[in-house]
Amino acid sequence: MSSSKYIQKLVDDSLLMKEKNREHRVRSGKWNPSSFGRCFRFQYWNRLNEKKSNPLTIQTLRIFAAGHLFHDFIENLLPEGHDVEVEVSVDDVFGYADVVESSCVTDIKSIRSWGMKAIKKLSKEQFESDKRSNIIQVMTYAVLLHKPKGRLVFVDKDGVEIREYEFKTVDWEQDVKDELTILRQYWEGKELPPAIPRTYGGKECNYCAFHDKCLGVENPFKKEKK
Repeated sequence: MSSSKYIQKLVDDSLLMKEKNREHRVRSGKWNPSSFGRCFRFQYWNRLNEKKSNPLTIQTLRIFAAGHLFHDFIENLLPEGHDVEVEVSVDDVFGYADVVESSCVTDIKSIRSWGMKAIKKLSKEQFESDKRSNIIQVMTYAVLLHKPKGRLVFVDKDGVEIREYEFKTVDWEQDVKDELTILRQYWEGKELPPAIPRTYGGKECNYCAFHDKCLGVENPFKKEKK
């Protein structure tokens, strides 16, 4: 028996081709709620459709592809009355809500088993702090679609365990408004926002598609010499 990576190469080549094709797509030119809660500079450049200096690795592309499968897994099993991948386009905001029903908008997140274990240990306050960007993202759709509730659904990719968290729109509407107000101020003033990580426990820069480009503007990690 010999070792081979024939199928893996076919899969990777397909993912790389899809990613290459995505680079040529015409963006909406609007803010994308899926980025809300992240670094304002990242969101600014993302709206401008700036060329990414740090493309996604093939491993990350595989992880994202697997995540899409779990989205499809849940969405395809939902009964009537649950609209999926609903286009939301208002003013300067454009995106797709995962699941929309009469009184709630749901966002689906796939995570590993260790991530699920970590979530279970969080208090309400810790969860809302740790997952603030995810909450603002789904609550943006709840606000724009005039739904009283938003829901985050986490799916364990290892054991397929599902855990849900619901939020009242009235409790998060101001956070959504604040996010958009800050973004619009930078955009209308044509001012590049500062590089301030807001997710991944302050490690957002390590995963940013504009990491090297950002360092070329200014080094947010550089310490002043004494």
